[in-house]
Amino acid sequence: MDANLPQPRTVVITGAGGGVGRASARAFAACGDRVALLGRGEKGLAGAAAEVRDAGGEALAMPVDVSDAQAVEDAAERVETGLGPIDVWVNNAFTGVFAPFTEIGADEFRRVTEVTYLGYVNGTRAALRRMVPRDRGTVVQVGSALAYRGIPLQSAYCGAKHAIQGWNESVRCELLHAGSRVRTTMVQLPAVNTPQFDWVLSRMPGRARPVAPVYQPEVAARAVVHAARHPGRREYRVGASTVATLIANALAPGLLDRYLARTMYAAQQDTGTQASDEPAPSNLWAPVDGALGRDFGAHGRFDDSSHDLYADTVLLRHPAALAAGALAGAAAAVTVLRRRR
Repeated sequence: MDANLPQPRTVVITGAGGGVGRASARAFAACGDRVALLGRGEKGLAGAAAEVRDAGGEALAMPVDVSDAQAVEDAAERVETGLGPIDVWVNNAFTGVFAPFTEIGADEFRRVTEVTYLGYVNGTRAALRRMVPRDRGTVVQVGSALAYRGIPLQSAYCGAKHAIQGWNESVRCELLHAGSRVRTTMVQLPAVNTPQFDWVLSRMPGRARPVAPVYQPEVAARAVVHAARHPGRREYRVGASTVATLIANALAPGLLDRYLARTMYAAQQDTGTQASDEPAPSNLWAPVDGALGRDFGAHGRFDDSSHDLYADTVLLRHPAALAAGALAGAAAAVTVLRRRR
């Protein structure tokens, strides 16, 4: 554990109303932490706050659009007034569009970038303004295997995650140069069973779905809590599928391009289902769990096919073991790709 941080801690989580943010809020609360919940949806935030209190934590819910830098700064000030100095800031909020790049409007692409990339920038800026003068604190960036490997139909999201990766490395280097004890770390996630696939704007003929293997949000939450307690590592990669993807991309990116071009359109849509003729609710411009919406919770509709494997969290502490297994899988995948070529 990072001895630089007190117990219990004041933790801020963006995108806390659903999915990984919601599960992470419960996990921090189970540690007895005070949890500030930032997001746009009132219903989701209220549900998250109730779960934090049930788990033994103290909750402060604040509706905030993370693309608004001043709103994020104001929220950080409210957190410190209401819960105390911020010890951990978790950037997790995002949105996206499932569609070919040529079918995404300029305003839609900009909106994804402002929320998914600049939202992390805004949150980190607000956190560092408070942490750096105190010379303690941790910022956790919730990332994805897509921070390294772009896939079709998610160009705006992949672009934002790639941007976060490069920007976070710059910030980390600057903190190290200054000799600061403030730390940033990034958690690269696999596909996770969250409600996003029912509320992200989609122009695909079938219903959007995560690419198998799919993990439960609690797996991601354990990784986020672990990273917050052990921020010395620059990055955590959760799940053998994440590591295998990144290794395959490093060994044979061109072959992987062709493989993903052939498989990822079908892999991101439910087989045998079609999108409704009626437009599905989308959280691109407004939350679907707002005042007139409902609380979606942490889980999506894929519970029956999702993994909640403790081993994936244990292997965070033994990255060499995870990498060795993933390397073997990636080598086999590259062999298959070459044969198909």
